[in-house]
Amino acid sequence: MAHIHKEFLINNSPENIWDALREVGAVHQRLAPGFVTDTRMETDTRIVTFANGVVVHELIVDIDETARRVAYAVVGGSMTPKHHHASMQVLADAEGRSRFVWTMDVTPDELAGPISEMAEQGARIMQETLTATPVPTDR
Repeated sequence: MAHIHKEFLINNSPENIWDALREVGAVHQRLAPGFVTDTRMETDTRIVTFANGVVVHELIVDIDETARRVAYAVVGGSMTPKHHHASMQVLADAEGRSRFVWTMDVTPDELAGPISEMAEQGARIMQETLTATPVPTDR
């Protein structure tokens, strides 16, 4: 089983980052616009369309408000790994910044390369998008 790990700092508060991450049906608007072109929910399954044409069906496993963590698993679509489980988590870092941690476990191992490449692109877009999100002045 391949393990993919992306971690980066964002110059924005954990509260603001969590506000975007927890809105699981708005990835194309709040997290990765342009990289993800559409997101829609069908009960507990998120259907995500990427700019490269890949469409995945992701079962939302958990949205943990306390840990600021979303867990999901790919269960269908045009890219169908034998196993795929992922989580995205927002942690507080120094000076009001946030640490974004994204991990994925995938089989078969042959999918690790393409999925890791997409995750690298997505991580760059998320970092840019979430840094640009204004920090509320009333906090």
